[in-house]
Amino acid sequence: MKNFALIGAAGYIAPRHLKAIKETGNTLVAALDPCDSVGILDSYFPDTQFFTEPERFDRHLDKLRRGTQGKVDFVSICSPNYLHDAHIRMALRNEASAICEKPLVLNPWNVDALYEIEKETGKRIYTILQLRHHPVILALKAEVEKNQNETYSVDLEYITSRGSWYYRSWKGNLEKSGGIASNIGIHFFDMLLWIFGPVMDNQVHQYSKDRASGSLILKQARVRWFLSINPETLPNEVKQKNQSSYRSLTINGQELDFSEGFTDLHTVAYRNIFEGRGYGLEDARPSIQLVHEIRTKSLI
Repeated sequence: MKNFALIGAAGYIAPRHLKAIKETGNTLVAALDPCDSVGILDSYFPDTQFFTEPERFDRHLDKLRRGTQGKVDFVSICSPNYLHDAHIRMALRNEASAICEKPLVLNPWNVDALYEIEKETGKRIYTILQLRHHPVILALKAEVEKNQNETYSVDLEYITSRGSWYYRSWKGNLEKSGGIASNIGIHFFDMLLWIFGPVMDNQVHQYSKDRASGSLILKQARVRWFLSINPETLPNEVKQKNQSSYRSLTINGQELDFSEGFTDLHTVAYRNIFEGRGYGLEDARPSIQLVHEIRTKSLI
């Protein structure tokens, strides 16, 4: 049984990490969040020591590290994107490996710096790339690997409505979130690069606070993509059903349905980490590089 700490306990994604820690037979000994609405902890680990100040949390990890029992083995990081780098460093300084939500960091050069810290501490930095564990996505990757001379036509649309709170939160701040491509697109871009290979050409056609679109030429695919958080961009048939989100991925004109099967993917990711098959810095680098280029390229 491993001892865990968790940063970002009040966030949207934290319950999936709590569930994964519980279902893999481990325990949570400490949690941090500036927001104290963390009653979710009682559903999983009611004895967890909770902190709202990072200084006291860091001190607690240090005390556990110096003690004879209770040393933290892993820190799960569910904090805002721009804090991931700092929180990964906090974990490794306290002789714990990090399991961080995506995007691992916002800039590709941050990956290089984290490599150095891995070397210095001997601890690992893992990231959650849950779509790589989805059965439908795994089947698609196997098919593409069997047809290495084929170039696929891919269309990706992902629209997930957000209210005015989004623009007032860190997610609406480009410097803190990395923008819409990092916030809602990074896991799709990682999936596409993992399946169809590296980027040969990258064009961005629009990029604003609520939508972005572009085209990619990958080693085995030509991709058109559109991301949006504006409900006005939903297809009419979706609006008529009073639905707030829309996701479509077509491969050579055929819709790929992977709407189900997401509930346990974090647990699968954790199990892979414990079995020595977790995804690390080099796995995360291609999508980090791509979304950085998307938000900094001139529009065409």
